[in-house]
Amino acid sequence: MTSVDEIVKFLFNVPLFKALNRRQLELLAKRVVNREYAGGATIVTQGKGGEGFFIVFSGKVDVVRERADGSKSIVNQLAGGDFFGELALLDDGPRTATCVAVDPTVCLVLPRWDFLAVLKEEPEMAVMILEEMAKRFRAALDVL
Repeated sequence: MTSVDEIVKFLFNVPLFKALNRRQLELLAKRVVNREYAGGATIVTQGKGGEGFFIVFSGKVDVVRERADGSKSIVNQLAGGDFFGELALLDDGPRTATCVAVDPTVCLVLPRWDFLAVLKEEPEMAVMILEEMAKRFRAALDVL
């Protein structure tokens, strides 16, 4: 997937960006980086710094959480259109989970600094994205 138009069409179906218009999606599409991971590869590691936001384009990703006692459990499995790392868009804090490619996986990555640059051009995007993030966090808390 190389064209901005293809990326825009894909981003249109990502829940975090559902309130954005085509022009806003194009701004993001121009900044995403395509990354490929082999099955079994660690994409991000719990406790390590976060470089940005990941959208699974193809493949599967296990989200693994390590507890204080060292035990690990898969807390979610992601596939095409799912995303992770949204907190890394807001701060430089450590990752809250490890994400591992189950199969060969392609992710679109939006680095934090690029996301912030887009928000400076389009500040109203921040409100729309934060509203969607709030809904996602509320839903996650309901599960706990």
